Amino acid sequence: MRLRSVDLMVPQAAAAAQFLEGVWGLLPAGGPGKSSGRARFFRGTGDHPYILSITEASLPGVAAITLSGPPVEIKQAKARADRAGIPVKTFAELDAPGGGEGFIVQGPEGQVYQLVAETARSAPLQDRDKPIQITHAVINALSREESERFAVEVLGFKVSDRTRHMTFVRCNRKHHSIAFAHAELASLNHIAFEMADIDAVMRGIGRMREAGFEAVWGPGRHGPGNNVFGYFIAPFGPIIEYTSEISEVDDNYKVGGPEDWKWPAGRIDHWGVSAKDVARTSVAERAFRFLPFAAP
Repeated sequence: MRLRSVDLMVPQAAAAAQFLEGVWGLLPAGGPGKSSGRARFFRGTGDHPYILSITEASLPGVAAITLSGPPVEIKQAKARADRAGIPVKTFAELDAPGGGEGFIVQGPEGQVYQLVAETARSAPLQDRDKPIQITHAVINALSREESERFAVEVLGFKVSDRTRHMTFVRCNRKHHSIAFAHAELASLNHIAFEMADIDAVMRGIGRMREAGFEAVWGPGRHGPGNNVFGYFIAPFGPIIEYTSEISEVDDNYKVGGPEDWKWPAGRIDHWGVSAKDVARTSVAERAFRFLPFAAP
């Protein structure tokens, strides 16, 4: 299984689309389908048909975190949800680039997950200065334990690491595709876009600065996942990250605990060359909440 996309509701979607294409580096992947309203789809250079969608709305929100995988994996996940008595909403064909059948299910704190069977992969594109795919999404949660349990027992994820504030879970060899951060409300913490390498991350940070957007954290290198990062607040509200070099792990990986991930005083990443603008990020981390899920 893979993290395919994050699907957002945003005010002034046209301006958001202009930023995503003209500054952040995404590529248009199609407009509205038969029932997708005013949705706009964007892809990276990888083989996903799209990795982000935005739909015009009066208030910001998260419509879904979309996962894709072989049909057998999607059916197995649905069977786990059925056995747990968790309501799901099935669809025969996703009204978005790539299509595919699947289902929507709600997590313990209203998180909306959309699981789609992959029927075909898009042809990769060649551009080292554009995002490849979304490598992970971090979700704020009141109870990391309940959110972790749902991800493992229903979605089929595995735990990679737990720190004092976060839990990292994976659905393939990438160290994490989703992480849960302890917070006072459930919301989208940030979206991480994978770049080709550390140079591509640094060039991306430079382009953003030239466009008038200063990093709110980074450059730096994380502990869990060991990935390089540069965080920004998009003009339409969410925190977005350029990242690369995220660790790949297998079933022999030892799950780390809080004692394994301690930093010296004043340090919150390996490099310690940049300070996090907590005043700005704490507001942006609360802006995008999950939309209510209409169970069948």
